[in-house]
Amino acid sequence: RDFFISYNSQDRQRAEWIAWQLEQEGYSVYIQAWDFLPGSNFVLEMQLAASRSKRTIAVLSENYLDARFTQSEWAAALVQDPTGERRILLPVRIRECNPEGILKAIVYIDLVGLDEAVASKRLLDDVRAVVQQRNKPDTPPAFSC
Repeated sequence: RDFFISYNSQDRQRAEWIAWQLEQEGYSVYIQAWDFLPGSNFVLEMQLAASRSKRTIAVLSENYLDARFTQSEWAAALVQDPTGERRILLPVRIRECNPEGILKAIVYIDLVGLDEAVASKRLLDDVRAVVQQRNKPDTPPAFSC
C-alpha cells in the first residue's frame, strides 16, 4: 500500500481523518482502526503493515511523542531511509508538539490550527508533492516587476 498510518490511540479520530482523505484521493492506506481485525496478531499486523507500505505517516502529537510503542514504527521507516531522500517517513503534526532528537530534523506537514478544508488541501498537496518528488504549483506564478 501507499501509506501506513502510525498513531497513538488517543489520536485515532485524526488518524482516521488523514486515512480517509488519502483514500478519497486514490491512495491506499494501512491503518490499525480499519485493518487490524479481531483475531489477528497485533504485532504481526503492525510489522506487515509497516513493511508492505511505501511510506509511513507519523501522526505527531504529544501523545505520539510520549508513547513508547510508536517509536519503533517511525524508527523502522527511518532505518529504510536515514537521510530522508526517499521520504519514507512523513510526519504530520496534528497538535502542538515539539519533536526532539532525530524527529526534530524531519520536515513535517503542519495541520495545527487549520480548519478542515484548509487542512485537507495542505495534507493532499504536500503528499502529492512527496509522491511526485516536486512541489510545482497548480497555477502559474504571477508576473510582476
